[in-house]
Amino acid sequence: MYSLLKNIHSYWAYLVLLVLILGILNAIGGKIKGRDFESKDLRLSLFGLIFSHIQLLIGLILYFVSPWFDQWSDMGVGGVMKDAQARLYLVEHPITNILAIVLITMGWSLHKRQSDPGKKFLRIALFYGFGLLLLLSRIPWDTWL
Repeated sequence: MYSLLKNIHSYWAYLVLLVLILGILNAIGGKIKGRDFESKDLRLSLFGLIFSHIQLLIGLILYFVSPWFDQWSDMGVGGVMKDAQARLYLVEHPITNILAIVLITMGWSLHKRQSDPGKKFLRIALFYGFGLLLLLSRIPWDTWL
């Protein structure tokens, strides 16, 4: 079960990154061109939100079934924090990615409250962009690629 979840989590991440990048570029383009916020813009932003939340759920399940999770009892908190790889998988990656999903969710919520299309695009571009940066900062690149 662990290897299946790990593969799903890894491949779904490509889709999440792609949709977030498309959503951010679309929002930047919409803001610069002064377009109206149309249904295609809404859908692209919504897909970014949904795909990232699905990734979070897969990641949370993976976190608790992972062999890394046993390191909490084997090494203790101090041991985990001293081991760079264990700290990445058990602390940094999950917390940073949860914060990224919170930012993406905030961007979605804040864009809905705006009536001005420029402000809608700006909220999506900023919050999705910061969320994407956080996601990219904590991907374990050496094992992912």
